[in-house]
Amino acid sequence: MAALSFTISQKEALPQLLDDPSPVVQQALLKLFLAHGDESVELLRAVASQPNQTLAAHAAHYLGRLNSADPVGDFRRFIRSLNYELETGALLLSRTVNADLDVGSCCTQLDALAARCRELITAGSTPREKCRVLNHVLLQEFGLRGNTEHYTDPLNSFLDQVLIRRKGLPLSLSIVYLLIAERIGLPLEPVALPGHFIVGCYEETPPFFLDPFHAGVFLSAPEVLLLARLNDNEPTLADLAPTPVREVLCRCCRNLAHHYAASEQLAPARLFADFVAEFESNHERQAQP
Repeated sequence: MAALSFTISQKEALPQLLDDPSPVVQQALLKLFLAHGDESVELLRAVASQPNQTLAAHAAHYLGRLNSADPVGDFRRFIRSLNYELETGALLLSRTVNADLDVGSCCTQLDALAARCRELITAGSTPREKCRVLNHVLLQEFGLRGNTEHYTDPLNSFLDQVLIRRKGLPLSLSIVYLLIAERIGLPLEPVALPGHFIVGCYEETPPFFLDPFHAGVFLSAPEVLLLARLNDNEPTLADLAPTPVREVLCRCCRNLAHHYAASEQLAPARLFADFVAEFESNHERQAQP
């Protein structure tokens, strides 16, 4: 039997139902999406590329439940969309190696961590005080830490695996911090240092920084520059500026290409190197007048 077609009103209404927590609604939506075949995939991919973080994540969840046979293609389409949202991109990146990823479970876990932070944050808290709560919840209660024993393990770079194993790289730990911070209204930004990755808060003067990989230590700008120099790099003040989401995700792919190559897994190493090239070429085309 041929797949059905959505009406105009369905196309307008369905995206607003994606985050409905009711199991009855979820099952009805899944049944509807299955009945509409490829048209459902197109609709959900469009929503997954939108800036609304919650709807985009739930759209990615339904794509996973539809057993999309092309998770690599989904991530390529995300790259080409030029509409980069960190949570959606991180989850689509994870699906390139784990097509059965339960996106909804990841989102629920992030929601729960954010809810715990909100329980502990008092009214009128400053950004620095909120960061102390964030550190407490993620590092002390949840047990998140840097994987110093097996730093080059590719699993350190995938959001779902970081949440399951509670350990990762400076970059992937920073992504967890950023996703929780966004949920609780804490203005943190990604900061891509040469050879390291941290998060920064620019709401206070002077700005301050957190290093999730090193126990969430608070750093001033001079201390960040010193840290980079200790890692045999020559940072500049420009390195302290917020990093675009595009570069955050591209750097994830670059790390994966290196780490898969180091373990002589050449096929995934080439795949993630291809993603890096696609990010860079799309950025160059976008930058052209």
